[in-house]
Amino acid sequence: MAETSDTRTPAQIEADIKRRREVLAETLDEIGVRVHPKTIVGDAKAKVVSNIDHTLGRAYIQVNRAVSEVRAQFVDEAGAPRLERVVPVALVAVGLVGLLALGTRRRKG
Repeated sequence: MAETSDTRTPAQIEADIKRRREVLAETLDEIGVRVHPKTIVGDAKAKVVSNIDHTLGRAYIQVNRAVSEVRAQFVDEAGAPRLERVVPVALVAVGLVGLLALGTRRRKG
């Protein structure tokens, strides 16, 4: 059996023990913070907020893409309106507003 000799002085051994205790105390404090209910709730909230931000970012991109596609239908490359598409849509919109106005007027009377 191999013989292990410790050539440290008692003061060095005590210093090593003190250092080890401090490291263990820090580790225990860290574990205590991690398992504390407020920390767990805070981490859960942060995760939810992150997911919401991610979802909203994706939704913004989709809406922006849809608006760009619709805009491309009514505006040419030079930025001028395409009257052959704008006029019929405007007429339909005016017609719908007129129908809604007549419908609400009939209900009141």
